[in-house]
Amino acid sequence: MTEALFYHLQRVPLERVLPDLLERSIGRGWRCAVQASEERVRALDDLLWTFSEASFLPHGVEADDGARQPIVLVTHAGNPNGAVVRFLVDGAALPEEPNAYERLVVLFDGNDEDAVATAREHWKVAKGLGLAATYWQQNEQGRWEKRA
Repeated sequence: MTEALFYHLQRVPLERVLPDLLERSIGRGWRCAVQASEERVRALDDLLWTFSEASFLPHGVEADDGARQPIVLVTHAGNPNGAVVRFLVDGAALPEEPNAYERLVVLFDGNDEDAVATAREHWKVAKGLGLAATYWQQNEQGRWEKRA
């Protein structure tokens, strides 16, 4: 059964959370796709090369033959690298075939009312599709706690 994980970002921005989640995913041998707006894809492409002085995340943008990479950044619902984990950023819609993935990870800015409203709609859709949905929120120390 596909898991849908909802991450409510409040204290730490996407740029600090996403690299860690991607690192954990590829550490498990999972191929990943990150769907975002075109502007965000460009920013994430730069970020994933430079987020840490000690390492980088092997990735590509689909336009640059990212299909060969363990992480591909896309602006659409396609799955060019055969990802089993799909990260949805900037309100990207749930895929039409969510069961094609082991995990869907919805990351949303808890300080943006529109982003919260979109995440709530995604939650309803995920639950309606019978996905194993969980909701994660940061505590005062910045650690993730399962809230639902």
